[in-house]
Amino acid sequence: MTEHVKIDREAGVLTITLARPDKKNALSNAMYGALADALEGAEADPEIRVVVFQGDGDSFSAGNDLGDFVAQATGAFTEERHVWRFLKALANATRPLVAAVHGQAVGVGTTMLLHCDLVFVAPDARLTVPFVNLALAPEAASSWLLPARIGHARAYAMFALGEAVDGTTAAAWGLANAVVPVEELRAKARAAADQLAKRPLGALTVTKTLMRDAEAIAALMDKEGALFAERLQTAEAREAFLAFSERRAPDFSKVG
Repeated sequence: MTEHVKIDREAGVLTITLARPDKKNALSNAMYGALADALEGAEADPEIRVVVFQGDGDSFSAGNDLGDFVAQATGAFTEERHVWRFLKALANATRPLVAAVHGQAVGVGTTMLLHCDLVFVAPDARLTVPFVNLALAPEAASSWLLPARIGHARAYAMFALGEAVDGTTAAAWGLANAVVPVEELRAKARAAADQLAKRPLGALTVTKTLMRDAEAIAALMDKEGALFAERLQTAEAREAFLAFSERRAPDFSKVG
């Protein structure tokens, strides 16, 4: 476990709080492990009926800790990669998942929302999936789920151009259920979770199962994951991460 993921259980609701505000809740390997443990535990706990995601500080999540990406790209990362456990836990979750999103939601901070059943966003939310900017590939089955949700043209612009989507637009496009003032965001998500917790869990489970093809989602995650791992080892990725560390714009024109 890690102090950067806080877990609270109350009245059938498991609340998972990303608590690394000094890093805008960038997800480390240990945090992915804690998230995976929490979701897997919720599936096995008959008292947990709903899961809520939220973030401390001024952002939901800045996405994967880029330091881990750099370590993977250079071969210095030797730990088990818990991100895959977390993504598979999202794919296989039968409990309703609710998210309260404010500030930055970068990369997995956005793609995980595609697996949530209710998403509430603050006006200041900024959803981005800048995988191409980092010379990487989409993950979390987002290459299918995002265009299915908002259409090919919008999804491609988000992926290829790294365009940010604000909270109001996210709700209008169907990426979120509603825009909520930031000071009311957590209360709104909790109220929705409390309502779900009072519903018959069996009926909720069947409904979610019918609405999602978990097997197809997991298979696509595997395909994306293999391509993502390959992309991490490319010259393009090395240039992207080097440019980030040197605080400059990457130059891919000389990278084959």
